[in-house]
Amino acid sequence: MLCFYKYCRYTYAVGQSHSKVQSFSYAIHGIKEAFNKEPNLRIHLLFAFGVIIAALLAGFNTVEWAILLITIFLVISLELVNTAIESLVNLVSPEIKPEAKIAKDISASVVLLGAILAIVIGLILFVPKILG
Repeated sequence: MLCFYKYCRYTYAVGQSHSKVQSFSYAIHGIKEAFNKEPNLRIHLLFAFGVIIAALLAGFNTVEWAILLITIFLVISLELVNTAIESLVNLVSPEIKPEAKIAKDISASVVLLGAILAIVIGLILFVPKILG
């Protein structure tokens, strides 16, 4: 069996079927790895926690909560995809190449765009609560 992680505790094989429990454990392991290795993910989660506290204090309704949670999960998901792309680029191209830099920069720009969208949505949701 092939192991795609340098120091993994799990065995992954191409085409091998896994139980639902194993599939979830792999996903949780991925989130833990990203949390431990990516400071930007920790920053996003810190801001998400603060925004959720602010939304509780502001008395968000159901629709506002739905919009807020979708936005939070979008940014965190984009950060996870960015992390996966950067890891894959590092694996395929350990030496510095212009193409690898372009792939990483574009991947990071997607997270930036998602974060900008999150700020705009946050303003749309919070400003009326603050001013009203």
